[in-house]
Amino acid sequence: MTGDDLTRSWLATLANERRLSAHTLRAYSATLDRFLAHLAETHGRPADLALLKSLTAADIRGFLAARRSEGLANISTARELSALRTFSRWLLERHGAAIGGIDGIASPKVKKGLPRPISPTDARALADTTGEYHEEPWLQARDTAVLLLLYGAGLRIGEALSLTGAVLPLPETLPITGKGRRQRTIVLLPVVREAIDLYVALSPYPMARDAPLFRGAKGGPLDPGVLRATMRKARTALGLPTSATPHALRHSFATHLLARGADLRTIQELLGHASLSSTQIYTGIDTARLLDVYRSAHPRG
Repeated sequence: MTGDDLTRSWLATLANERRLSAHTLRAYSATLDRFLAHLAETHGRPADLALLKSLTAADIRGFLAARRSEGLANISTARELSALRTFSRWLLERHGAAIGGIDGIASPKVKKGLPRPISPTDARALADTTGEYHEEPWLQARDTAVLLLLYGAGLRIGEALSLTGAVLPLPETLPITGKGRRQRTIVLLPVVREAIDLYVALSPYPMARDAPLFRGAKGGPLDPGVLRATMRKARTALGLPTSATPHALRHSFATHLLARGADLRTIQELLGHASLSSTQIYTGIDTARLLDVYRSAHPRG
């Protein structure tokens, strides 16, 4: 089979069987097109299954080096490699031949930094793409719902996973008990309620009042480690930094509210922080900005 034939077949599988988003399909398609073009140039003939099977680790490194020479950062290079590994696994399953040499390639090291806010577009893409790493529609809907809850309501992952069926049917506002048993009220946006309602409708498990709202594949409470693992795959596929974690979604919730003009006291209440200084650190704003906003908002400022 030619490289183009393999590409079309692979993308059809991703779209029809795994139901990946158009965003992910475009990214995977672009990566594979670049890879096959690179192989055609370096080997002097169009890439096909036989050529892919015969590749060595040096061939893979050559492609990644070429991409870096074009200015690609490590995080994006890691995304390209992740796409090729996904394609290689599909080749092995469907055609009995993986990309030669790819197992010997380590992912580029990505410098870890402080959590940075994720843009609203990337936050939604991350929520959708994380769900795509499951074959069952209800598991896809579950992960999307949890991440939208973190971004749309500013919950900690532990707070979201502690919810039970007692919260159904979902109200517009919901009381939450956070750290230090501090009580606060969160607002559930329509998009968040719709995502949770879809998950509930698809879930094979009854939503008993005393049972976890978000279930694992076997019906027990959802392990946060499972969510973090699939989120790591999604952020790599989207080219997002390692700082794009579940907690970063909560961080983004706060910084986006601040950017839209919300006062710090309101953000403090929504996040469940005990003090304003915690909110300052969490939203990543400097002291001068904090004082300016606080003085302009406080009646005795």
